[in-house]
Amino acid sequence: MTTQVTDHRGGVWSIAVPIPDNPLGHTLVHLLETDRGPVLIDTGWDDPDSWEALAAGVAACGFALTDLHGVLITHHHPDHHGLSAKVREASGAWIAMHAADTAVVRRTREATPDGWLDHLLDRLTAAGAPEEHLAPLRTARAGGGGRRLPGLRAALPDREIVPGELLDLPGRRLRAIWTPGHTPGHVCLHLEEEHPARRGGGFGRLFSGDHLLPGITPHIGLYGDPQTEDGADGSDGSGEAADPLGDYLDSLERVGRLGPAEVLPAHQHAFTDAGGRVRTLLAHHEERLTRLGALLHEPRTAWQLATAMEWNRPWAEIPYSSRTIAVSEAEAHLRRLVKLGRAECVPGPGPVRYQAVDVAP
Repeated sequence: MTTQVTDHRGGVWSIAVPIPDNPLGHTLVHLLETDRGPVLIDTGWDDPDSWEALAAGVAACGFALTDLHGVLITHHHPDHHGLSAKVREASGAWIAMHAADTAVVRRTREATPDGWLDHLLDRLTAAGAPEEHLAPLRTARAGGGGRRLPGLRAALPDREIVPGELLDLPGRRLRAIWTPGHTPGHVCLHLEEEHPARRGGGFGRLFSGDHLLPGITPHIGLYGDPQTEDGADGSDGSGEAADPLGDYLDSLERVGRLGPAEVLPAHQHAFTDAGGRVRTLLAHHEERLTRLGALLHEPRTAWQLATAMEWNRPWAEIPYSSRTIAVSEAEAHLRRLVKLGRAECVPGPGPVRYQAVDVAP
């Protein structure tokens, strides 16, 4: 296996850790040198080939796994947090994550495996999914298939990433920026040091996780998971429905104001002009919300809306598991439209339906 390692200079490296059977190809795990030893930003998917690539990458950066001092996790998804437990076991490194995502990891560990399938069935039924989509989940539930879902044994972090604070990394100035949207506890990490190439137009470098990517838009779906107060309706526990897309758009504007000289994302490649990318994404989502509002001239369920939305391929060609993700994204957009007063829930039995609100000129 050939491990792809990039020296970004100034004690910053990236290691391409493969994601099995995924079109993204790999996660860019970043290694940051500190006066107490190297720290990883994310770890990659928990898979033997991924572990081998990570270990080889750390060695290519000039370190042993036992040298690792800590692990900073941008968010809880398995292509970022998956290998954290193995890293801690091999090195004794601490693991840090935002409290909101640590809570998700804790609930995931405490949930019964079949609880995830029950949760999916409830949510997809409410979204109007047809029986042919629900049937495989019912079969898996009957056969205990929830035990094979990823992330059920993710490592529990032992430190908290506190938004706005400098992390305890001697010799470096790395500040946590809370950027919810992709997950409730997603963080970006701003390296408040002059860029080694002295690039103009911004200050420092931003480890952006999945929040800001150069050529793709991260998935924004509902936050809900089993054994939470929010349950199938995705509320945040305060009685008000969570608004992941609204969180994401607010976070984008915050990063745009930050103005880093370079962005080091967890996928694709490093890039400059964070402000330009932010403006593009904000315009993309506003255009999409407008198109979706037009689709709601008649009542639709989240499933019906998802089938009518524009994706990177026709709905008939979207794989089964990706359809579930697409429906969650449709629900997040519906939440934003409701929050903005541009759509409303239509009372009635059966799956939940939404319709556009006529706004007087």
